[in-house]
Amino acid sequence: MAMTSPPQVATQQPASVRPFGWRDKIGYAFGDLGNDMTFMIQAFFFLVYFTRVIGIDPAHVGALLLGARIIDAFTDIGVGRLVDTIRPARDGKFKPWIRRMAIPVALASALMFQSFIVDWGYGARLAWMIGFYFLWGSIFYTSINIPYGSMASVISDKSEERATLSVWRSTGAQVAFLAVSTFLPPFVFQGSEVNAGRFSLAAIVMAAAAVVFYAVLYFNVEERIQVAPKVAGERQSFGQLMKSLATNQALLAIVVGALLLLLGNLLNGAVQSFLWLDYFGNGALQGVASLAATLPAFLLIPVAGWLTKKFGKTEVGTFGVILYVGMMLLQYFLHTTNPILFIVINSVAMFGLAIFNFLIWAFIIDVIDFQEVRTGERDDATVYAIYSWARKMGQAAAGGLGGFALGFIGYQSSKAGEAAVTQTPETIEGIWPWPRLSRRYSLPAPRSASSSGTR
Repeated sequence: MAMTSPPQVATQQPASVRPFGWRDKIGYAFGDLGNDMTFMIQAFFFLVYFTRVIGIDPAHVGALLLGARIIDAFTDIGVGRLVDTIRPARDGKFKPWIRRMAIPVALASALMFQSFIVDWGYGARLAWMIGFYFLWGSIFYTSINIPYGSMASVISDKSEERATLSVWRSTGAQVAFLAVSTFLPPFVFQGSEVNAGRFSLAAIVMAAAAVVFYAVLYFNVEERIQVAPKVAGERQSFGQLMKSLATNQALLAIVVGALLLLLGNLLNGAVQSFLWLDYFGNGALQGVASLAATLPAFLLIPVAGWLTKKFGKTEVGTFGVILYVGMMLLQYFLHTTNPILFIVINSVAMFGLAIFNFLIWAFIIDVIDFQEVRTGERDDATVYAIYSWARKMGQAAAGGLGGFALGFIGYQSSKAGEAAVTQTPETIEGIWPWPRLSRRYSLPAPRSASSSGTR
């Protein structure tokens, strides 16, 4: 909605602040490395850990992931509004949150995956899972991720430099994905079994790494753009702000796109551990698949800027989405029982998604600028909070649907130290949701969880 008060004035910081350069790019990349040390272990291994190690019913895990996002609707926007309205500290508007929350988010993540609770009663194990998931995701991770994501808008006011930050942030995410998804499965999965002690150790190491990476972010980026804050009476009310955001078509488009892409990608990631453990019978192959899916994305680092200049951000991003969706549909209907072919198709799909992801953060900054043009106010963190919540909804829907789907096909949870549960052939076949096609074309049945080797 149009505002009668004048727009907030963005001003450069004093000349003593160094110019934008490599330190900002590398530092900003390390921010997503820090985020993903705790995010990716949760996004891709939370479901398999709490069903296969702690013995939680998959439906209960799914209910937690969905329920937490209802809470996040309030905490995300609340943190965003808080960041936008409180007086900046000496080290800036966004950087202080990195300093305050780095250790709490890492500690909550490490404690969430500790296996000493395996012999507790079911209610106590369930309470531990729920409590630390809320602490990690709805409070600490939200309080560090929203300021971090909003920070790019004040590091530089130049479009090309902001696009560069998006590329480097995505590079940090790709490095994190490579490290977590490639090296963690061979370390924690032994054939079709999950090593509980190694999982707990990995969570501690990754949490410690997150703190170090956040420190690299904090000491290397500069907040160059200052916005003269409005007094309380001049600002939009919270209701006015929400109304203006609800009519921001650019924001709505990016929110819907992010939700759908995250839903598809993270649902795929949430159940892939079960695919490799139970369908193909070799969990270690998940690391090989992740390596093949991640490495090609690094080819985009030197050419992403050139592609966007030549073809445009929207056009390049749209091509990536089409490639991703096309390959995932091919994979779904082909229903291959050959793990090598599965890895090849999956790698091409992930390359398409990487093209879009390398540009997504530049799109978000454009949306933040567009909101300022519409309202005359700078609400970086609040706008980013809406987008962050949409991403979490995709994440939750993926985890929730994954948990409910496993329960629907009859998947049996188990605890570490107990005899492995042998899943029925119908359950293993149901992991790939196209069983009739395999019977129609007489494809060989997948290996059971007790089988060794690969197909």
